[in-house]
Amino acid sequence: MTKSSENVRRMVLCAMFTALVAVCSQIAVPMPWGVPINLALFAVYMAGTMLGPVWGTASQVVFIALAAIGVPVLANFQGGPSAIFGKTGGYAIGYILTALLTALLTKALGRKFWSLCVAMVVGCAACYVLGTIWFMILTGADLVSALGWCVLPYLPGDAVKIVLAAVLTMQLDKRLKGSLA
Repeated sequence: MTKSSENVRRMVLCAMFTALVAVCSQIAVPMPWGVPINLALFAVYMAGTMLGPVWGTASQVVFIALAAIGVPVLANFQGGPSAIFGKTGGYAIGYILTALLTALLTKALGRKFWSLCVAMVVGCAACYVLGTIWFMILTGADLVSALGWCVLPYLPGDAVKIVLAAVLTMQLDKRLKGSLA
């Protein structure tokens, strides 16, 4: 494969994972305090594990850029600066960090089930830290309230997403003979 065709392949995969996050963002359950439960992080984990640090992160940068210019890729078909820079925007921006950390840790720890889960838990924690701090700054909420609204209700679902993403990564590795990176 030539260098040019390899670059095109990687860009197409990056676009596919950007689209996967957009689709998974719409599979959402709205919550009264504004942070929906959705499948976006599942797709972010997959982008990190399957595309690696550069292209997995790039897919999330593209996703956030699309949202920032108004393309309705966020949960409930939201987009635009008010969505990205609003009280829950820190979680969406955290997808970039999540993909990067998941990819780097997967690369460092290997592609076993436990190491994939550890990488995804760290990525999820980074997203929560960034998003919760952002939420607290914009709403004036204290840490306990922010954790109660934005983190604790989501932990069981995130545990399921992490297990499913790790299993799917391992199954795709078997069929594709490793990551797509």
